[in-house]
Amino acid sequence: MPWYLALGQRIATLWLVKMIGTTAGISGFFFLYFWVMHNPPSTPAVMPLTAIDRWVAVSDDAMLLYGSLWFYISLAPALAKDKAELWTCAQGAAVMAAIGLVVFWFFPTTVPVFPVDWSQYPALQFLKATDVGGNAFPSLHVAFAVFTAVLLGRQLRSVGAPAWTQWVNLLWAFGIVYSTLATRQHVLLDVVGGTLLAVLVSSARTKRERLVLAEA
Repeated sequence: MPWYLALGQRIATLWLVKMIGTTAGISGFFFLYFWVMHNPPSTPAVMPLTAIDRWVAVSDDAMLLYGSLWFYISLAPALAKDKAELWTCAQGAAVMAAIGLVVFWFFPTTVPVFPVDWSQYPALQFLKATDVGGNAFPSLHVAFAVFTAVLLGRQLRSVGAPAWTQWVNLLWAFGIVYSTLATRQHVLLDVVGGTLLAVLVSSARTKRERLVLAEA
């Protein structure tokens, strides 16, 4: 079967369960995320800047990449071939979100107040009005992007997809990571923390889960 038909077959499998589950999961995460951000048990610590944070320029166009995360992360469950693989994707995402929320609660952090006139960046001005830059470390935006890149990479390889699809996957994930800095929603240390969290969750699998993903 051609790779694109194989992907289409995967999408058609359990499509209603995937759609409802992904929507419910993202909605539930947002509720907990914003509740924790607006109700910190202590004063959030301000994350320090690095030379790279100062080097990456603010970009209004980065908002498109930043927002694309929520479509990007839906691809891995959409391409799950059966219930076992779907459950493995959902379980990994839930564990990662739970770890991040626990860290946010016990060690609240926020990004610095940047000397930027946000009125010059209409898209980012809207973002700043809805997400105040709390829950900074680790960046779950980065964690979910890296985690999804790993899952999609395995799924694309399993159907024999051409190399360019892997490059699109990696570049998309990298673009999302870059956007967290260019929108000033995170700093480099947040990005490092989110990447390490994704790597930790991706590697800390049971033998059965590793078999399911290996056969994805």
